[in-house]
Amino acid sequence: MVEIKRYSPVAFKAFPKRTEARDNWTVVLEYDGEGQGANCLVDLSHITRLDVQSSNLDAITPFGITIPQGLCDSVLQDGVLINRMNSIQASVFCLSGKRPEMPAESSYTETTEVGMCMAIIGKDVFSITEKLTSLDFMDSAKITPFLYQAPMSHIPCQIITLSRDGAKSGILFTASRGYGKDMVHAIMDAGAEFGLKPAGEDRFKSWLNTL
Repeated sequence: MVEIKRYSPVAFKAFPKRTEARDNWTVVLEYDGEGQGANCLVDLSHITRLDVQSSNLDAITPFGITIPQGLCDSVLQDGVLINRMNSIQASVFCLSGKRPEMPAESSYTETTEVGMCMAIIGKDVFSITEKLTSLDFMDSAKITPFLYQAPMSHIPCQIITLSRDGAKSGILFTASRGYGKDMVHAIMDAGAEFGLKPAGEDRFKSWLNTL
């Protein structure tokens, strides 16, 4: 039986230093010259993502985690990020990078391969996003993590603010996979003055462990 080869829609102008074959993806763990730059852009398109829809959404607990009640509220627990999109829909991101045992219920649809997913992490995240969107990530009424469903770089996205804590700041966002190339170009251009560099999954995991 021929295995399906999976490809990320995201490509950086950087040479992978360490990679890992995982679930038919080639996952970049570290890029050459990545160093410890203050701001990083990470491709997470390989992480498992699910859409959950139900008329009784509050009765569903993805991977044993309660879906937040408030519109656009999010919860991060045990490496699983869950975002309340509306009264009947939520999105789930498995940030560990390991493919979990998939829920059997019909309420779940896997969306991993239909979209791209990236993270921007570092002290200048919100200076970079100012160039890409008019969204107010620093709204004091919103408690991290929280979701925006709005355009970034003119592309409809789900954008989750995971941290606003100085050097530990970071956002995660996803969009249709066809926009991957253009979004990388726009984000790297916006982040050039802040030294934004591509980084591998290991850098993201190290950052996530600080939250």
